[in-house]
Amino acid sequence: MRNEPIPLGKALASFDALWSPRIVTSVNDYDVRIAKVEGEHVWHVHDDTDEFFLVLDGELHISLRETDGERTVLLPQGAVFTVPRGTEHKPYAPAGAAILMFEPAGTPTVGDRHDEVPDHVEVTTGHPLNT
Repeated sequence: MRNEPIPLGKALASFDALWSPRIVTSVNDYDVRIAKVEGEHVWHVHDDTDEFFLVLDGELHISLRETDGERTVLLPQGAVFTVPRGTEHKPYAPAGAAILMFEPAGTPTVGDRHDEVPDHVEVTTGHPLNT
């Protein structure tokens, strides 16, 4: 882990891959990840952890399947949202977005259970940032 400030704009400019988070730092046993996203991710569930999202640029939609039915939350730039553990969800960004996520180290990007993973989505627990 670097002991210097990390300019997120520079970090985001260092890669082009979509839906492929980069680990920018760690806090205790949590990874702080950034990602460029566009189009749809997959429906997935994190059984044992919440998933925190902060939209750095653009707009992110998150569809949720809850006990009361399905709904979608809209996150404009600067908005945060936490998907509760055990909630099936699908992030998507029709026009593209840059996001920051806060998750326990080793959390897979497609959760513990998920739909079939399309070619544009990488199954990973995050890549270390190489700036």
